[in-house]
Amino acid sequence: MPAAKSTATSMKISITDIESARERLAGLVIRTPLLRLDLEDAPAEVYLKLETLQPTGSFKVRGAGNAISLLSPADRKRGVYTCSAGNMAQALAWHARRLGIPCTVVMPDTAPQTKLAGVRRLGAEIVQLSWDEVWKIGITRVYEPLKHMVFVHPFSEFGMIAGNGTIGLEILEDLPNVDAVVVPYGGGGLIGGIATAIKARRRRTNVYACEPETAAPLAASFAAGSPQEFKRIPSFVDGSGASSVLPEMWDLNRPLLSGSIVVSLREVASAIKLLVERHRVVAEGAGGSSVAAALTGKAGNLRVVAVVSGGNIDPAKLTTILNGQVP
Repeated sequence: MPAAKSTATSMKISITDIESARERLAGLVIRTPLLRLDLEDAPAEVYLKLETLQPTGSFKVRGAGNAISLLSPADRKRGVYTCSAGNMAQALAWHARRLGIPCTVVMPDTAPQTKLAGVRRLGAEIVQLSWDEVWKIGITRVYEPLKHMVFVHPFSEFGMIAGNGTIGLEILEDLPNVDAVVVPYGGGGLIGGIATAIKARRRRTNVYACEPETAAPLAASFAAGSPQEFKRIPSFVDGSGASSVLPEMWDLNRPLLSGSIVVSLREVASAIKLLVERHRVVAEGAGGSSVAAALTGKAGNLRVVAVVSGGNIDPAKLTTILNGQVP
């Protein structure tokens, strides 16, 4: 079934926009390391881009920081809000606290306790709704009780995408001959920024999305040739996989991507366990999915970067995974 139409206009992001975002973010975010995965029988040279090390535990601090820096003083005074499974909520709350502006986040009632606790520590107000209601806010870009505040879209936003693109600049600087980059796909803002930067500087590098089997609308969209909806099944991979592909994100990403690699929940859990055992890196479901996708070999057998997008996983789920089970 075709996806519902979004009210957003087409996204146009340039390498200049991304370079400008990096200047705004200087001193606010970490230039995260690129680490070679220690795995003897890996199908490729797999490298890990560790966004888990950012102040709020995920890449979202980049896009949120750039987006909020572009707001006028009047808009900052109004305060900001967003809808989020958790990582954008924490990132926006972190920057709002830093700048002393009001912040409210709308999160699904299935959000992990780790992410809820993180938002509360940062002083933002939380509104919890069903997943479908939260996703609707992402499509309509408004939540009536908060319309007096400025809505910062969690992924389909110029500032967010340009800020996310700074990851692509860093990857190319650290591994200039990278053959493929694998990026978790939730709404498309992370991969849209990274792919824009990569393709502007090294056209031959393939950029692949990865999605969990329980929520893979982008793979369905590639198969159909148009943005599709997907009957999403909730899982521990809460930061990746969505209910649909927004049309403007399809228009942005389709020309830049080489496809979407769908991985099973067991493959994601195995990747998370591997990261802890080999590198003492804690990844959440979305962060582990890119490593799982790289290990399928579908991104190629040369130099592959897996963007480990975040590490905000509930301890109980991590314990289950370390015990060899799937949450």
